[in-house]
Amino acid sequence: MSKRDYYEILGVSQDASDNEVKKAYRSMAMKYHPDRNEGDAEAEEFFKEVQEAYEVLGDRQKRSAYDQFGHAGVDPNAGMGSGGGGFGGGASFSDIFGDIFGDVFGGGGRGGSRMFRGADLRYPLELTLEEAVSGTETEIEIPTLVECKTCSGSGAAKGSSPQTCTTCQGHGDVRVQQGFFSIQQTCPHCRGSGQIVKNPCGSCRGEGRVQENKRLSVSIPAGVDSGDRIRIPGEGEPGENGGPPGDLYVQVSLKDHPIFKRDGSDLRCDIPVNFTTAALGGDLEVPTLDGRVNLNVPAGTQSGKVFRVRGKGVKPVRGGAKGDLLCRVNVETPVNLTSRQKELLEELRETLEEGGERHNPEGSSWVDSVRSFFEKMRF
Repeated sequence: MSKRDYYEILGVSQDASDNEVKKAYRSMAMKYHPDRNEGDAEAEEFFKEVQEAYEVLGDRQKRSAYDQFGHAGVDPNAGMGSGGGGFGGGASFSDIFGDIFGDVFGGGGRGGSRMFRGADLRYPLELTLEEAVSGTETEIEIPTLVECKTCSGSGAAKGSSPQTCTTCQGHGDVRVQQGFFSIQQTCPHCRGSGQIVKNPCGSCRGEGRVQENKRLSVSIPAGVDSGDRIRIPGEGEPGENGGPPGDLYVQVSLKDHPIFKRDGSDLRCDIPVNFTTAALGGDLEVPTLDGRVNLNVPAGTQSGKVFRVRGKGVKPVRGGAKGDLLCRVNVETPVNLTSRQKELLEELRETLEEGGERHNPEGSSWVDSVRSFFEKMRF
């Protein structure tokens, strides 16, 4: 009986990639494996065909010969039961399933100890408003884990060495069988290192690493704000078993400023204005982060009025136009008056009352609103 075409068996085209061929084989092998089709002779026979097809198409040299000469171009011994390619005639369902999901549960565990990336570290850094706006260079000190010098990172005491883990045989992971499923996971005995330290180093207690404080110079870009994070690659905790180090994240927060409050790219400040300046108008000297400016307060300025001084805010770290300085006026009521000052204010009050709404437009409007409210509610 003539053999079926290998590409037809696996359900792939002749120009299918190696990965597509492998995926098709895995799917077929899982579906028709005898462990899942007990007593089904037809499924068992097709499973053998699937294996034979993959043993040829899964090998680049055999596939090339097959593409040129068909079945005659490949070694007859490469077929069923030869073990020459693919998973071999004796491949179990758990081997196939474990190979499919090996990457998900830790990947490639048959080849030595597992590498682990180091943990990321977070460092809170408090800056003054001036430092955040203009940028600065600062030094920080962080606790970190470094290789133990006593044992050169092995974790074993002097004169001894780590031993191969008997649980995982040095692979760093184990397979847990659950019915048809075989799940690959980190070895609980050696925690993925593939080795056991029976005589631990006294300096690091078998960990191979000790904690030290490390000083770093950090460049703070101009315009950072509270909540911004500065990433410093590779300055986190070192990895395990040769894994890469983590990163350091510097978390920025701003100290309270005695004058200004930051609002994105704008700065805000409150300016006390005396009663006469607010009434008569005048010029005030206002501070900014890069000098002083004059602010003209027009006559009749009310408390709460906000004046905008353009371009005296912050240039954002991510780019964009520089913000503004927003000055809110707080009109101060005079206190600790002398007798003469009180007399003058009494005279002023009399003249203001004579002018009525002309001098107190907001007050007169409010009185009218209150009167209307009382009439409506019939108090």
